[in-house]
Amino acid sequence: MSQLRVVFMGTPDFSVPVLMEIIGQGHEVVACYTQPPKPAGRGLEVMKSPVQQKAEAFGIPVLTPKSLRDGQVQAEFASHDADVAVVVAYGLILPQAVLDAPREGCLNLHASLLPRWRGAAPIQRAIMAGDRETGVMVMRMEAGLDTGPVAMAERLPIGADTTAAELHDQLSRVGADLMGRALAALSRGSLGSVPQAAEGVTYAAKIDKAEARIDWSRPAHEVHDRIRGLSPFPGAWCEMDIRGKRERVKILRSTLAVGTGAPGGVLDERLTIACGEGAVRLVELQRAGGKPLKAVDFLRGAEIAVGSVLPG
Repeated sequence: MSQLRVVFMGTPDFSVPVLMEIIGQGHEVVACYTQPPKPAGRGLEVMKSPVQQKAEAFGIPVLTPKSLRDGQVQAEFASHDADVAVVVAYGLILPQAVLDAPREGCLNLHASLLPRWRGAAPIQRAIMAGDRETGVMVMRMEAGLDTGPVAMAERLPIGADTTAAELHDQLSRVGADLMGRALAALSRGSLGSVPQAAEGVTYAAKIDKAEARIDWSRPAHEVHDRIRGLSPFPGAWCEMDIRGKRERVKILRSTLAVGTGAPGGVLDERLTIACGEGAVRLVELQRAGGKPLKAVDFLRGAEIAVGSVLPG
């Protein structure tokens, strides 16, 4: 396998295993593009992205433009003389001049089975929709939103109680291996691609915080899928009356349960909650400013009476 000159473009934790796979294969990462450092955490300390931190640890030059539309930025990108750009959750739109600069174009790793769930939040949307399968795909990028032809794909089942965090980590690992295989094929001149299907297109819109409030009047499977699809961030939440005070509580894990009652009704001492149809049992919860707790530990500090109804 011949060595490729690679420009890597990515920002969050999801992107890091792909960068490490590229380095491990011996390709030359000539530059790394990532989002600029941003305030994060309770102290709002300015933090470099996970990709920037890892790239700097390997001595890779890092660039953090706020946009790629500036002619000077595009000229600098072209000056890297790259064979290929690898894009993984970068966060900026790539204009045509950038797409055309590398000799072999730009390859994107996308966390869905395209054309299903094009867009910003494919992992969360797949779980929230109750999908039982997802995957990762290596796509040759073009100007449209996740519309390019697919070069390689790997499918992955979604477990009945799998959270977005767990699926994120699984897809990141599988995706790193897939991109590694794609680059190996590219270096041999054997990376083909096929157009995406015209049918089955859906869009994974960015998660709106307004979606995070739990509606107990919905069927249990919808409530459960929303809880796990939004765990841990932003976190599906409901209100509970705790020691005479109404509090917002995040529900980080749940499971489908047997039971019926008024929506939001507490059916037993294990925090089984009635929904519009069926019920869910709350498995892991988090009070504001607190740490995630298993239900049994949560109930030690918050008495939720059987027969009470959670505010809806």
